[in-house]
Amino acid sequence: MNTAHPPTSPARAPLMALDQALDQLLAHALPLNATETVATFEADGRVLAVDLVSELQVPPQDNSSMDGYAVRRADVTEAGVVLPVSQRIPAGHAAEPLRAGTCARIFTGASMPEGADAVVMQEDTREVGGDLHAVHIDAVPGVGQWVRRAGEDVTRGAVVLPRGQRLSPASLGLAASLGLAKLPVVRRPRVALFSTGDELVMPGEVAPSDMKPGAIYNSNRFFLRTLLQRLGCEVSDLGIVPDQRALTLAALKTAADHHDLILTSGGVSVGEEDHIKPSVQQLGTLDLWQIAMKPGKPFAYGTVRRDAGAGAAAAQPCHFMGLPGNPVSSFATFLLLVRPFLLALQGATVPTRRPVMLPAHFELPRADRRREFLRVRRNDQEGLDLFPNQSSGVLTSAVWGDGLVDNPAGTTIARGDLVAYLSFSELLA
Repeated sequence: MNTAHPPTSPARAPLMALDQALDQLLAHALPLNATETVATFEADGRVLAVDLVSELQVPPQDNSSMDGYAVRRADVTEAGVVLPVSQRIPAGHAAEPLRAGTCARIFTGASMPEGADAVVMQEDTREVGGDLHAVHIDAVPGVGQWVRRAGEDVTRGAVVLPRGQRLSPASLGLAASLGLAKLPVVRRPRVALFSTGDELVMPGEVAPSDMKPGAIYNSNRFFLRTLLQRLGCEVSDLGIVPDQRALTLAALKTAADHHDLILTSGGVSVGEEDHIKPSVQQLGTLDLWQIAMKPGKPFAYGTVRRDAGAGAAAAQPCHFMGLPGNPVSSFATFLLLVRPFLLALQGATVPTRRPVMLPAHFELPRADRRREFLRVRRNDQEGLDLFPNQSSGVLTSAVWGDGLVDNPAGTTIARGDLVAYLSFSELLA
């Protein structure tokens, strides 16, 4: 009788937790050193390379926030006072000192005359005699009423926009209010993007009626390229690489020499036709592979060596990130892992995910061993509806939904439970 036991296969390493993986990625994301100066008009979405310090105060002088009449508060002790109009002050024109016992016709944004300490808005006055030489004051103003103080927005010498801030339309307006026509920003990350898979076909190249069995259109390429561009990246679209080791190696080598990051989708799982993982290991290092999240488990991070002839950049290897091929997995891992990495690479402040607790208007009776991100949509009752098909290949769930439920591993959901909701608007900002 043979009592020998069959050989046991080596134990598979446990999957890495999502937060641990993100911490490791951010530790690798050393900010790019190169900067450039761009017109303020063209700086939306770029990351500031230095602190912006104001050389002036905003507003430069006390001014009126209303159309009305500038007065001395001591001259209006009760409603019904009639004051002669001694001057008219449009915005952009110098004001004369206000004579005691008079008022000044003033317009929004106009400088306050010396001696005036309040503004009575136009609606609280009446003309006397119809010639605007005097007005009847119907309300007693408080000191400082409708007056914007000099420097109340920005004080001279203040850091108004800190280094690492990603510029928004409002911050561009603030920079312009300081007289800045150009801004120093971190240069754009250069990202090489390609997909792998013999099954992939580009829209427009083959009609739906002529698709071969097993062929699918390459949807990932479209949303990944758009997401990269929204993050301010310069994208080199290297197309589709067939499932061949030699072609995968060649694509990685070419991309590494001239880019900061190689981003791929597909080919990072454990199948015989998944060539990305072994190719990266051959050309560099694979530091992170497989995350305890659903969807998005076969995510990979590593580096690819640059050719010695690639110039000064050859001293540092090129970052590599491999996303799963299933579109929802690729979409989710980009939002949760790639986006913060690219922000950190630009020296930008990486925002902390701040979920909102909302009631689930659905049930999830079966818990998953992994941390799960469910596609949901807010409803009119301020609860969350669940897309019925949570498969990682169903991209319609990401279009129908307006966010994700971040559900911990091993957790079921009963109707009415409060769950952690992450909106797409925040994740895509």
